Amino acid sequence: MTLDGLQPAILLPALAAGLLVLATHVPLGMEVLRRGIIFIDLAIAQIAGLGIVVASACGAEIGGWRTQVSAVAAALTGALCLSWMEKKYPAQLEAVIGVSFVAAACTAILLMSQDPHAGEHLKDLLVGQILWTTWGGLAPLAGVTALTLVGWFGLRCNRSPLGFYLLFAITITASVQVVGVYLVFASLIVPALAAGGRLVRAGAVGIAGYVLGLLASGLFDLPAGAAIVLALVGVATLGGKAAATIEHR
Repeated sequence: MTLDGLQPAILLPALAAGLLVLATHVPLGMEVLRRGIIFIDLAIAQIAGLGIVVASACGAEIGGWRTQVSAVAAALTGALCLSWMEKKYPAQLEAVIGVSFVAAACTAILLMSQDPHAGEHLKDLLVGQILWTTWGGLAPLAGVTALTLVGWFGLRCNRSPLGFYLLFAITITASVQVVGVYLVFASLIVPALAAGGRLVRAGAVGIAGYVLGLLASGLFDLPAGAAIVLALVGVATLGGKAAATIEHR
């Protein structure tokens, strides 16, 4: 254990990124649970990641505008297809979501098979690079967060199935490039699952998980994304037990 890793210049932008992600993912996650489509976030995040891989395979720079366009286009296409499937084949929707995730993941692996840096790219896609976040780099994520919150709470786009899927796709595309697929899934599902439909409680679980995960990452030199995921699960488990005890009394 060392205190050298607790550098505010690194941890504070990472925490800010986490708070921006939670601002949209907590309400989105609660809607996902309500709809019973738990793995949609994994599928859309992986499809957006496939868009990034396709752009990279075509020579686009990671983080460049062509990569962003490819990621958004892939995610929106996936969201529109799933929206159509929800209307036509609601009973098979969860299975289709799972197949979409596996197909997108395997396609990405095949496209990266000839890339000598494929292992590094795959790790970044799954676990993310939240500790590499800078204040300036947060601007795109902040913009998407603001638009999503306006669409969600102001315009009530989530009341329409199509509006929900489009907002979901755009939000996931922005966040997966900062925190990775695994942390996107955990940020959506874990706080919402632990909160029992209570938005404030879900937000508190998410914030505590990010803070503890980043501290553990800095103190013990651990991968930040994985540390935050486990911290979210730990906080949710303990918080759920505490809430159950209080309600029982």
